[in-house]
Amino acid sequence: MSKMSNASNLVIVESPAKARTIERYLGNGFSVIASFGHVRDLPTHKMGVDTKNKYKPEYVIPPRSRKTVTALKRAIKAVDTVYLATDPDREGEAISWHVAQATGLGNSKLPPERPESSGRAGETRNSKAKRITFSEITKEAILDAVQKPREIDMHLVDAQQARRVIDRLVGYSLSPILWRKIYKGLSAGRVQSVAVRLVVEREREIEAFKPVEYWSIEADLTKGDSRPFTALLAEVEGKKVEKLTIGSEKDAKNFVEGLEKAHYKVLLVETRQEKRTPPPPFTTSTLQQEASRRLRWSAKQTMAVAQRLYEAGHITYMRTDSVHLSEVAITAARKYIQSSHGAKYLASAARRYKTKTKGAQEAHEAIRPSHIAHAPDALGLPDARQSKLYDLIWRRMVACQMAEALYNNTTANIEAKAKMSGVFRATGIEVIFDGWRKIYYNAKDQGEAKILPELDKGDALDLKELRHEQHFTEPLPRYSEASLIKALEERGIGRPSTYAPTMSTIVDRGYVKKEQGRLHPQETGVLVNDMLVKHFPDVVDYDFTARVEEELDSIAAGELVWTKVVDDIYLPLAKQIGSEEGKIEKIDTNIATDEVCPDCGKPIVIKRGKFGQFYACTGFPECRYTKPYLTPEEEAVKNQAEELATSKKCPKCSSELKARKGRFGWFVGCSKYPECKFLENIKISQKSDVKSQSKILNVRTANSTKNKER
Repeated sequence: MSKMSNASNLVIVESPAKARTIERYLGNGFSVIASFGHVRDLPTHKMGVDTKNKYKPEYVIPPRSRKTVTALKRAIKAVDTVYLATDPDREGEAISWHVAQATGLGNSKLPPERPESSGRAGETRNSKAKRITFSEITKEAILDAVQKPREIDMHLVDAQQARRVIDRLVGYSLSPILWRKIYKGLSAGRVQSVAVRLVVEREREIEAFKPVEYWSIEADLTKGDSRPFTALLAEVEGKKVEKLTIGSEKDAKNFVEGLEKAHYKVLLVETRQEKRTPPPPFTTSTLQQEASRRLRWSAKQTMAVAQRLYEAGHITYMRTDSVHLSEVAITAARKYIQSSHGAKYLASAARRYKTKTKGAQEAHEAIRPSHIAHAPDALGLPDARQSKLYDLIWRRMVACQMAEALYNNTTANIEAKAKMSGVFRATGIEVIFDGWRKIYYNAKDQGEAKILPELDKGDALDLKELRHEQHFTEPLPRYSEASLIKALEERGIGRPSTYAPTMSTIVDRGYVKKEQGRLHPQETGVLVNDMLVKHFPDVVDYDFTARVEEELDSIAAGELVWTKVVDDIYLPLAKQIGSEEGKIEKIDTNIATDEVCPDCGKPIVIKRGKFGQFYACTGFPECRYTKPYLTPEEEAVKNQAEELATSKKCPKCSSELKARKGRFGWFVGCSKYPECKFLENIKISQKSDVKSQSKILNVRTANSTKNKER
């Protein structure tokens, strides 16, 4: 960074990577320093919100931020002007405000008309502090922002503060109830609990689903020496054959027998041209969804890589629900297409997109490359993951300004006459101009084109095979992270900054387990969800949660007072807790075993605690016997480690080996450690057991009954 003594201007951003990129674009009169995110927050071990004093938050400087705040204060004293250049959204606005408050920049009072809107005095009105924002870290954007400073937008700060306070009040009000009624360490959250509810309800839909048998009848046909093509039975004796019309093998065989030795003739051929327009540029949620489908990445991983691309100046801000593009970006993309692919690949007119997402906030741009001319191959990113994500973002942006892809869709109706008369239908699709698909494929468009032979009305066809195939209707699939984010977004629940943390939270808490890319509800998630749905329905109500998001947007727009919004949520919840808590039965989550305590002879159960399951004596607190609980998979790894330890000597020093468990699992190590540091990690291949989710969904009743019997 520039030397502070030579700088009269200080720029404060969140991260060192962002600071390094920005400093390259500013002259010697500027120094750039990082706040490392938030420098103040609510305390960790208490609610920290005064519910009797307009929800005044008790902000503290966490230990990890104290040195940073000291460094910021020292840097601020040495300059004439401070530019608060945190991210261009509510969270970024709040970080700037917290930096100002923690360092003394926010040392003047609000004008008389503002106190009620924030519920606080002493906001930033210091002439030394200026707020600047930019959606891309380029030289042009940075220099332009410095020329257009403004004050901190307290409406945005209020909206972020309202979200933080509401989430703290909901969490700290409901979590202790979960501890008392289920077990310690659980938590409830305004968005996370709704996400868990979606997963649990989908699982119950799958469990309740009754498959319906149906059959299809297909004919493989040729015209002369053409390649065979397949046609599906669509009509019999003038009656339409729907998906579920043929419900049994007996019925299917009757149709096949009735059409045996039929003569096949083309009744009609229709070809129509279809244009397909490219998808819009990425928003946060669509980027997470596409990275999940194509790269198999979690939402958290996608956002971490996107953050690094943004901070390095390669892409625009990655937390956005807008598909808007600047005219500069559109012009650059069209220029690139014209020069690289020719005029025929350029859309006839510039495409401008409008955001349709429910409750979309902030007029940001879509996620796009900062410089369209920086094609992925030419940019040469050293990190493979950054390269993959940049390639995806760049292609999506360029494709949105390319010409439509053109297809010929052909439908042929084919008459079959025998004992019965039937009509088979064949469809074909042929790409006649790839257009935007030259550089970008939708996941659903990646299949091969299906081309029919050249057919004319009256053509006789030869039958190669007539077959009947059995099918069953299928339930909706379990959610993936991508489809769950899409479901939340469609309901107006959550915002770009919340999707990735929500996905991580519900998995980390053990409410949901990700197996082969799909989200399965776990026993804990089911128990928590059922209690909240029954006793605190508003907390997990889809419409209620979406309305809260809309009200936060209204606070950001200056249309609502944040304390009034918190009132409308917290007061009914507090009243409901007072009336409902006494009605909630404690759930016995202990799992009975056949073991008895070696100390007192009483039964042993599997209990749940903050750090997972463990064996414990039912004589607690008089008897405090416990031992670790191992899943069957962990038990298998342990046994394998112990067997390996006794079957051979240390290959380095020939000493005895010992099986041990470390932070990364079981391993075999030399008994002479640390003199000899040989170790071997133990891994086994285990297929996930996902076949009986009903055990999870009914676990409360089963466990309670079993424990009562004991």
